[in-house]
Amino acid sequence: EDVPSQTFDNKDYSCGKETFPVYESIFTEEGETIRKIAIEIEKPPQIEIHVWTIRRGILRHLYIEKLSKKEFEGLPYFKLITRTTLSQWKIFHEGEAQINRMCESRVCRTELEDLVKVLYLEKSEKGHC
Repeated sequence: EDVPSQTFDNKDYSCGKETFPVYESIFTEEGETIRKIAIEIEKPPQIEIHVWTIRRGILRHLYIEKLSKKEFEGLPYFKLITRTTLSQWKIFHEGEAQINRMCESRVCRTELEDLVKVLYLEKSEKGHC
């Protein structure tokens, strides 16, 4: 009998939920840190990049750009950091909007770090589906 094979890429330890690759790029330019978090979405096939400009720990600017996979492949400095579900990405996106409002005038370094951690799936969920 045919048994469907499990693929590590897509449904590894997220209880059969579809997961998507998340990439990160961080670089410093003229005293500002530019941090980019990107997710590869299948439908429509595109990359959504969230760009944070941080100066002295304060989130100065946040914007989102969308690229085709081909355009994204030509960009340097991105590394795969995890895979996440669309529900986790939604939590990230909503948290990002809250932090953007909250951190216009104060340092939010730890809040930004905690927000990125939302994207990492808990491996312990495997046995609790």
